[in-house]
Amino acid sequence: MTGMHDLSIRSASPADLDDVLAFWKTSAEGASISDDADGIARLVERDPGALILAERRGALVGTVIAGFDGWRCHLYRLAVHPGQRRRGVGSALLAAAEGRFAALGGRRADAMVLDRNERAQHAWRAAGYGPQPQWSRWVKRLTG
Repeated sequence: MTGMHDLSIRSASPADLDDVLAFWKTSAEGASISDDADGIARLVERDPGALILAERRGALVGTVIAGFDGWRCHLYRLAVHPGQRRRGVGSALLAAAEGRFAALGGRRADAMVLDRNERAQHAWRAAGYGPQPQWSRWVKRLTG
């Protein structure tokens, strides 16, 4: 079994963007409207530390977007390669994201989790996150 000692966590650079897009096609649940080169490039340019990558022996095995708008911390696109799940990758990514938030002064985080993704819901609950029945997320698509 692969241990945590060979897992590295780092922020993405512009050179990583094509690899991230390809990774999400095999490892993320569903496509997002922002899953394109322009969307990720804008993210990395605006907030260089937001897209966090996990690598094992040079191969991308996980991602999370840890965005902070100055008011609230937001988690998106937590994805772990199917062959690497249940090996601590997601936990390491969330620890890195939460460390980033703490360093920025963030006090509350929310996570976007698909209702139909029960496996992800279980993982988020195990990490201490949970649905908030008093809140309803309303979404408006801003482009075509």
